[in-house]
Amino acid sequence: MKQIKAFIHPHRINAVTEALRNSGLCDITDGNGCHNITVSNVQRLFTSAEPNQQRYSLELAEAVIAEAKLELICDDALAGLLVALIKQAGQPGTGWIYTTDIQAASRIG
Repeated sequence: MKQIKAFIHPHRINAVTEALRNSGLCDITDGNGCHNITVSNVQRLFTSAEPNQQRYSLELAEAVIAEAKLELICDDALAGLLVALIKQAGQPGTGWIYTTDIQAASRIG
């Protein structure tokens, strides 16, 4: 299994989640494909090349950029397809995608 984490501009996250839903690769009703899909709002430290994307965080006392973090778990065979789909829907150059191996997974309960 693989874990995919994608850091995407907040205005593009809807297009990415819609593309995942429409792809048919993330139909979790049958237990296959990608699952445990989560989206979190995060703040990236350091400045951007575009100052209009920055804001000052009082909590961190730093300039930050708002991003959405998408995380999902998938079968090894789907990782490349899902990364390509996220890249296309997220528009090239607007974030980062990381893929890592999952050594073990256990269901709680």
